[in-house]
Amino acid sequence: MSNLAFILTSLVVTAIVTLLIMPHGIRLFGRLRLGKNIRTEGLIGNATEFASLHAGKKWTPTMGGVIIISIILFIVMISVLTQYYGSSLSEIFGVSFRYSLWNRRETYIVIFTLVSVWVIGMIDDYMNIREIGSKKWLSAKVKMLLLILFALAGAYWFYDKLDYTGVHLPFYGQIELGYFYIPLFILIVVATANSVNITDGLDGLAGGLLLFQFLAYGAITYMQGMFILSAFCLIVVGVLVWFLWYNIHPASIFMGDTGSLALGATLAVIAMMTDTLLAFIVMSTIFISETLSVIIQMTSKKLRSGKKIWRIAPYHHHLEAIGWAEETVVMRLWLLGMICTIAGTILALIGRI
Repeated sequence: MSNLAFILTSLVVTAIVTLLIMPHGIRLFGRLRLGKNIRTEGLIGNATEFASLHAGKKWTPTMGGVIIISIILFIVMISVLTQYYGSSLSEIFGVSFRYSLWNRRETYIVIFTLVSVWVIGMIDDYMNIREIGSKKWLSAKVKMLLLILFALAGAYWFYDKLDYTGVHLPFYGQIELGYFYIPLFILIVVATANSVNITDGLDGLAGGLLLFQFLAYGAITYMQGMFILSAFCLIVVGVLVWFLWYNIHPASIFMGDTGSLALGATLAVIAMMTDTLLAFIVMSTIFISETLSVIIQMTSKKLRSGKKIWRIAPYHHHLEAIGWAEETVVMRLWLLGMICTIAGTILALIGRI
Protein backbone atom coordinates (compact mmCIF):
# COMPACT_ATOMS: atom_id res chain seq x y z
CA MET A 1 0.00 0.00 0.00
CA SER A 2 1.45 3.37 -1.01
CA ASN A 3 1.98 6.18 1.48
CA LEU A 4 -0.94 8.25 0.20
CA ALA A 5 -3.24 5.22 0.04
CA PHE A 6 -2.36 4.37 3.64
CA ILE A 7 -3.12 7.91 4.79
CA LEU A 8 -6.42 8.21 2.91
CA THR A 9 -7.51 4.72 3.94
CA SER A 10 -6.90 5.68 7.57
CA LEU A 11 -9.11 8.74 7.09
CA VAL A 12 -11.95 6.85 5.42
CA VAL A 13 -11.95 3.92 7.86
CA THR A 14 -11.94 6.30 10.83
CA ALA A 15 -14.82 8.34 9.40
CA ILE A 16 -16.90 5.18 8.88
CA VAL A 17 -16.15 3.85 12.37
CA THR A 18 -17.04 7.22 13.92
CA LEU A 19 -20.27 7.43 11.93
CA LEU A 20 -21.30 4.02 13.28
CA ILE A 21 -20.24 4.55 16.89
CA MET A 22 -21.05 8.19 17.65
CA PRO A 23 -24.90 7.92 17.82
CA HIS A 24 -24.67 4.93 20.17
CA GLY A 25 -22.11 6.74 22.33
CA ILE A 26 -24.37 9.78 22.65
CA ARG A 27 -27.31 7.62 23.71
CA LEU A 28 -25.15 5.72 26.20
CA PHE A 29 -23.83 8.92 27.77
CA GLY A 30 -27.41 10.16 28.05
CA ARG A 31 -28.50 7.00 29.87
CA LEU A 32 -25.49 7.28 32.20
CA ARG A 33 -26.51 10.90 32.93
CA LEU A 34 -23.12 12.23 31.89
CA GLY A 35 -24.68 15.61 31.25
CA LYS A 36 -23.10 19.06 31.40
CA ASN A 37 -23.44 21.24 34.47
CA ILE A 38 -23.56 24.95 33.68
CA ARG A 39 -21.08 26.78 35.89
CA THR A 40 -22.34 29.66 38.01
CA GLU A 41 -18.91 30.61 39.37
CA GLY A 42 -16.09 32.12 37.32
CA LEU A 43 -12.40 32.27 38.08
CA ILE A 44 -13.12 35.61 39.74
CA GLY A 45 -16.66 36.18 41.00
CA ASN A 46 -19.92 34.75 39.71
CA ALA A 47 -20.81 33.76 36.14
CA THR A 48 -24.52 34.51 36.31
CA GLU A 49 -24.80 36.05 32.84
CA PHE A 50 -23.01 33.07 31.32
CA ALA A 51 -25.34 30.70 33.18
CA SER A 52 -28.43 32.50 31.86
CA LEU A 53 -27.15 32.40 28.27
CA HIS A 54 -26.42 28.67 28.42
CA ALA A 55 -29.15 27.39 30.72
CA GLY A 56 -30.68 25.42 27.83
CA LYS A 57 -27.50 23.35 27.43
CA LYS A 58 -27.73 21.85 30.92
CA TRP A 59 -27.67 18.04 30.94
CA THR A 60 -26.59 17.79 27.29
CA PRO A 61 -24.24 14.77 27.22
CA THR A 62 -20.61 15.80 27.61
CA MET A 63 -17.24 14.02 27.80
CA GLY A 64 -17.47 13.46 24.03
CA GLY A 65 -13.69 13.37 24.12
CA VAL A 66 -14.00 9.86 25.55
CA ILE A 67 -15.63 8.74 22.30
CA ILE A 68 -13.26 10.75 20.10
CA ILE A 69 -10.07 9.44 21.65
CA SER A 70 -11.35 5.89 22.11
CA ILE A 71 -11.98 5.74 18.37
CA ILE A 72 -8.51 7.14 17.64
CA LEU A 73 -6.90 4.51 19.88
CA PHE A 74 -9.07 1.79 18.34
CA ILE A 75 -7.86 2.72 14.85
CA VAL A 76 -4.25 2.74 16.09
CA MET A 77 -4.74 -0.76 17.51
CA ILE A 78 -6.30 -1.98 14.26
CA SER A 79 -3.33 -0.63 12.30
CA VAL A 80 -0.92 -2.50 14.60
CA LEU A 81 -2.82 -5.75 14.10
CA THR A 82 -3.04 -5.15 10.35
CA GLN A 83 0.72 -4.75 10.11
CA TYR A 84 1.34 -7.77 12.34
CA TYR A 85 -0.83 -10.01 10.18
CA GLY A 86 0.25 -8.18 7.03
CA SER A 87 1.54 -11.22 5.14
CA SER A 88 -1.70 -13.14 5.62
CA LEU A 89 -3.84 -10.14 4.73
CA SER A 90 -1.78 -9.37 1.62
CA GLU A 91 -2.53 -12.88 0.33
CA ILE A 92 -6.26 -12.29 0.84
CA PHE A 93 -6.57 -8.70 -0.36
CA GLY A 94 -3.54 -8.50 -2.62
CA VAL A 95 -2.32 -5.38 -0.80
CA SER A 96 0.87 -5.01 1.24
CA PHE A 97 0.31 -3.38 4.65
CA ARG A 98 3.61 -1.60 5.38
CA TYR A 99 2.82 0.64 8.35
CA SER A 100 1.15 0.77 11.70
CA LEU A 101 0.32 3.98 13.53
CA TRP A 102 2.45 2.93 16.50
CA ASN A 103 5.89 4.27 15.57
CA ARG A 104 8.74 5.29 17.86
CA ARG A 105 9.96 8.20 15.77
CA GLU A 106 6.62 9.69 14.74
CA THR A 107 3.77 8.75 17.06
CA TYR A 108 4.97 7.42 20.45
CA ILE A 109 5.07 10.82 22.13
CA VAL A 110 1.95 12.01 20.26
CA ILE A 111 -0.13 9.08 21.52
CA PHE A 112 1.41 9.37 25.00
CA THR A 113 0.33 13.01 25.13
CA LEU A 114 -3.15 12.21 23.84
CA VAL A 115 -3.78 9.53 26.46
CA SER A 116 -2.11 11.31 29.39
CA VAL A 117 -3.95 14.60 28.98
CA TRP A 118 -7.14 12.70 28.16
CA VAL A 119 -7.04 11.26 31.68
CA ILE A 120 -6.70 14.75 33.20
CA GLY A 121 -9.69 15.94 31.19
CA MET A 122 -11.81 12.93 32.17
CA ILE A 123 -11.16 13.54 35.87
CA ASP A 124 -12.09 17.22 35.48
CA ASP A 125 -15.27 16.49 33.51
CA TYR A 126 -16.40 13.73 35.87
CA MET A 127 -15.91 15.97 38.91
CA ASN A 128 -18.04 18.63 37.22
CA ILE A 129 -20.80 16.22 36.24
CA ARG A 130 -21.02 14.59 39.68
CA GLU A 131 -20.38 17.91 41.46
CA ILE A 132 -17.36 16.59 43.33
CA GLY A 133 -15.20 19.03 45.28
CA SER A 134 -15.77 22.58 46.48
CA LYS A 135 -15.54 24.08 42.98
CA LYS A 136 -17.15 21.05 41.27
CA TRP A 137 -14.17 20.64 38.98
CA LEU A 138 -10.44 19.99 39.15
CA SER A 139 -8.80 23.09 40.60
CA ALA A 140 -6.84 25.25 38.16
CA LYS A 141 -3.63 24.76 40.14
CA VAL A 142 -3.89 20.97 40.16
CA LYS A 143 -4.81 20.86 36.47
CA MET A 144 -1.90 23.13 35.58
CA LEU A 145 0.55 21.07 37.66
CA LEU A 146 -0.54 17.84 35.96
CA LEU A 147 -0.27 19.40 32.51
CA ILE A 148 3.21 20.72 33.29
CA LEU A 149 4.35 17.29 34.51
CA PHE A 150 3.16 15.56 31.34
CA ALA A 151 4.61 18.33 29.17
CA LEU A 152 7.91 17.93 31.01
CA ALA A 153 7.96 14.23 30.14
CA GLY A 154 7.33 15.13 26.50
CA ALA A 155 10.01 17.82 26.54
CA TYR A 156 12.54 15.33 27.90
CA TRP A 157 11.66 12.85 25.13
CA PHE A 158 12.05 15.50 22.43
CA TYR A 159 15.29 16.87 23.81
CA ASP A 160 17.01 13.67 24.91
CA LYS A 161 15.58 10.97 22.63
CA LEU A 162 14.69 12.85 19.45
CA ASP A 163 17.50 15.46 19.64
CA TYR A 164 15.31 18.54 19.27
CA THR A 165 17.29 21.53 20.55
CA GLY A 166 16.01 24.51 18.57
CA VAL A 167 13.26 25.96 16.41
CA HIS A 168 13.11 26.83 12.72
CA LEU A 169 12.03 30.33 11.71
CA PRO A 170 10.97 30.94 8.10
CA PHE A 171 13.23 33.40 6.22
CA TYR A 172 15.85 33.09 8.96
CA GLY A 173 16.74 29.48 9.67
CA GLN A 174 17.38 27.41 12.75
CA ILE A 175 17.77 28.98 16.19
CA GLU A 176 19.55 26.75 18.71
CA LEU A 177 18.11 26.96 22.21
CA GLY A 178 19.93 24.20 24.08
CA TYR A 179 18.32 23.49 27.45
CA PHE A 180 15.91 26.39 26.92
CA TYR A 181 14.08 24.18 24.42
CA ILE A 182 12.58 22.27 27.37
CA PRO A 183 10.72 25.21 29.00
CA LEU A 184 9.62 26.43 25.55
CA PHE A 185 8.14 23.02 24.79
CA ILE A 186 6.31 22.96 28.14
CA LEU A 187 4.95 26.48 27.56
CA ILE A 188 3.61 25.66 24.08
CA VAL A 189 1.95 22.38 25.11
CA VAL A 190 0.35 23.72 28.30
CA ALA A 191 -0.73 26.99 26.69
CA THR A 192 -2.30 25.23 23.69
CA ALA A 193 -4.18 22.71 25.82
CA ASN A 194 -5.65 25.50 27.94
CA SER A 195 -6.38 27.73 24.93
CA VAL A 196 -8.40 25.04 23.16
CA ASN A 197 -10.19 24.32 26.44
CA ILE A 198 -11.06 28.01 26.85
CA THR A 199 -12.31 28.23 23.25
CA ASP A 200 -14.53 25.17 23.67
CA GLY A 201 -17.52 27.17 24.87
CA LEU A 202 -19.90 27.28 21.88
CA ASP A 203 -21.37 24.42 19.87
CA GLY A 204 -18.83 23.32 17.27
CA LEU A 205 -16.37 26.18 17.80
CA ALA A 206 -13.28 24.39 19.12
CA GLY A 207 -14.01 21.22 17.13
CA GLY A 208 -14.08 23.09 13.83
CA LEU A 209 -10.90 25.04 14.55
CA LEU A 210 -9.13 21.84 15.58
CA LEU A 211 -10.31 20.10 12.41
CA PHE A 212 -8.75 22.84 10.23
CA GLN A 213 -5.41 22.60 12.02
CA PHE A 214 -5.19 18.80 12.09
CA LEU A 215 -6.02 18.80 8.37
CA ALA A 216 -3.25 21.35 7.79
CA TYR A 217 -0.77 19.25 9.75
CA GLY A 218 -1.83 16.21 7.78
CA ALA A 219 -0.53 18.06 4.71
CA ILE A 220 2.56 19.47 6.45
CA THR A 221 3.66 16.11 7.84
CA TYR A 222 3.10 14.50 4.44
CA MET A 223 5.31 17.11 2.75
CA GLN A 224 7.97 16.44 5.42
CA GLY A 225 7.89 12.71 4.71
CA MET A 226 6.31 11.83 8.07
CA PHE A 227 3.65 9.60 6.55
CA ILE A 228 2.62 7.80 9.73
CA LEU A 229 2.10 11.06 11.59
CA SER A 230 0.22 12.39 8.57
CA ALA A 231 -2.12 9.40 8.78
CA PHE A 232 -2.59 10.06 12.50
CA CYS A 233 -3.59 13.67 11.77
CA LEU A 234 -6.10 12.50 9.18
CA ILE A 235 -7.52 10.01 11.67
CA VAL A 236 -8.25 12.89 14.03
CA VAL A 237 -9.86 14.74 11.13
CA GLY A 238 -12.03 11.72 10.35
CA VAL A 239 -13.28 11.59 13.94
CA LEU A 240 -13.84 15.33 14.21
CA VAL A 241 -15.90 15.51 11.00
CA TRP A 242 -18.58 13.21 12.39
CA PHE A 243 -18.25 14.51 15.93
CA LEU A 244 -19.05 17.97 14.56
CA TRP A 245 -22.14 16.54 12.86
CA TYR A 246 -23.54 16.06 16.37
CA ASN A 247 -21.73 18.96 18.04
CA ILE A 248 -22.90 21.89 15.90
CA HIS A 249 -25.81 23.95 17.24
CA PRO A 250 -27.95 22.65 18.84
CA ALA A 251 -25.32 20.22 20.11
CA SER A 252 -26.26 16.65 20.96
CA ILE A 253 -22.93 16.15 22.73
CA PHE A 254 -20.05 18.29 23.96
CA MET A 255 -16.34 17.57 23.71
CA GLY A 256 -15.64 18.55 27.28
CA ASP A 257 -12.22 18.96 28.86
CA THR A 258 -11.70 15.30 28.01
CA GLY A 259 -11.39 16.19 24.35
CA SER A 260 -10.31 19.82 24.28
CA LEU A 261 -7.32 19.46 26.62
CA ALA A 262 -6.10 16.24 25.01
CA LEU A 263 -6.48 17.34 21.39
CA GLY A 264 -4.99 20.76 22.13
CA ALA A 265 -1.90 19.29 23.79
CA THR A 266 -1.54 16.70 21.02
CA LEU A 267 -1.75 19.37 18.33
CA ALA A 268 1.01 21.33 20.06
CA VAL A 269 3.26 18.25 20.20
CA ILE A 270 2.74 17.69 16.46
CA ALA A 271 3.64 21.33 15.81
CA MET A 272 6.86 20.93 17.80
CA MET A 273 7.65 17.63 16.09
CA THR A 274 7.34 19.24 12.66
CA ASP A 275 9.40 22.24 13.85
CA THR A 276 6.78 24.74 12.67
CA LEU A 277 6.33 26.84 15.80
CA LEU A 278 5.85 30.23 14.11
CA ALA A 279 3.38 28.75 11.62
CA PHE A 280 1.53 27.08 14.48
CA ILE A 281 1.20 30.39 16.31
CA VAL A 282 -0.31 31.95 13.19
CA MET A 283 -2.73 29.03 12.79
CA SER A 284 -3.73 29.31 16.45
CA THR A 285 -4.64 33.02 16.31
CA ILE A 286 -8.23 32.41 17.41
CA PHE A 287 -7.19 30.18 20.31
CA ILE A 288 -4.59 32.74 21.40
CA SER A 289 -7.03 35.65 21.11
CA GLU A 290 -9.63 33.83 23.21
CA THR A 291 -7.05 33.19 25.92
CA LEU A 292 -5.85 36.79 25.86
CA SER A 293 -9.44 37.98 26.30
CA VAL A 294 -9.65 35.97 29.54
CA ILE A 295 -6.28 37.28 30.78
CA ILE A 296 -7.29 40.87 30.00
CA GLN A 297 -10.64 40.40 31.75
CA MET A 298 -9.09 38.90 34.88
CA THR A 299 -6.40 41.57 35.03
CA SER A 300 -8.98 44.35 34.69
CA LYS A 301 -11.16 42.90 37.46
CA LYS A 302 -8.18 42.58 39.80
CA LEU A 303 -6.67 45.99 39.15
CA ARG A 304 -9.86 48.02 38.61
CA SER A 305 -11.98 46.87 41.57
CA GLY A 306 -14.04 44.37 39.61
CA LYS A 307 -14.54 46.46 36.47
CA LYS A 308 -14.69 44.37 33.28
CA ILE A 309 -13.60 44.94 29.69
CA TRP A 310 -15.99 42.42 28.15
CA ARG A 311 -19.50 41.50 29.22
CA ILE A 312 -18.25 37.90 29.54
CA ALA A 313 -14.87 36.33 28.85
CA PRO A 314 -13.70 34.58 26.75
CA TYR A 315 -14.63 36.90 23.90
CA HIS A 316 -16.97 34.50 22.09
CA HIS A 317 -19.35 34.75 25.07
CA HIS A 318 -19.11 38.55 24.96
CA LEU A 319 -20.33 38.43 21.36
CA GLU A 320 -23.25 36.27 22.50
CA ALA A 321 -24.04 38.68 25.33
CA ILE A 322 -24.24 41.69 22.99
CA GLY A 323 -26.72 39.90 20.74
CA TRP A 324 -24.86 37.78 18.19
CA ALA A 325 -26.48 34.43 17.50
CA GLU A 326 -24.37 31.47 18.58
CA GLU A 327 -24.21 30.10 15.03
CA THR A 328 -23.03 33.51 13.76
CA VAL A 329 -20.20 33.68 16.28
CA VAL A 330 -19.08 30.13 15.45
CA MET A 331 -19.20 30.50 11.68
CA ARG A 332 -17.34 33.81 11.66
CA LEU A 333 -14.63 32.50 13.98
CA TRP A 334 -14.41 29.38 11.81
CA LEU A 335 -13.83 31.57 8.74
CA LEU A 336 -11.14 33.58 10.52
CA GLY A 337 -9.60 30.36 11.81
CA MET A 338 -9.57 28.89 8.30
CA ILE A 339 -7.78 31.96 6.94
CA CYS A 340 -5.19 31.79 9.74
CA THR A 341 -4.69 28.06 9.15
CA ILE A 342 -4.09 28.57 5.42
CA ALA A 343 -1.63 31.39 6.16
CA GLY A 344 0.16 29.25 8.73
CA THR A 345 0.36 26.29 6.37
CA ILE A 346 1.95 28.45 3.68
CA LEU A 347 4.43 29.75 6.25
CA ALA A 348 5.25 26.19 7.37
CA LEU A 349 5.99 25.08 3.82
CA ILE A 350 8.11 28.10 2.81
CA GLY A 351 11.63 26.94 2.10
CA ARG A 352 10.74 23.29 2.73
CA ILE A 353 9.28 22.26 -0.62
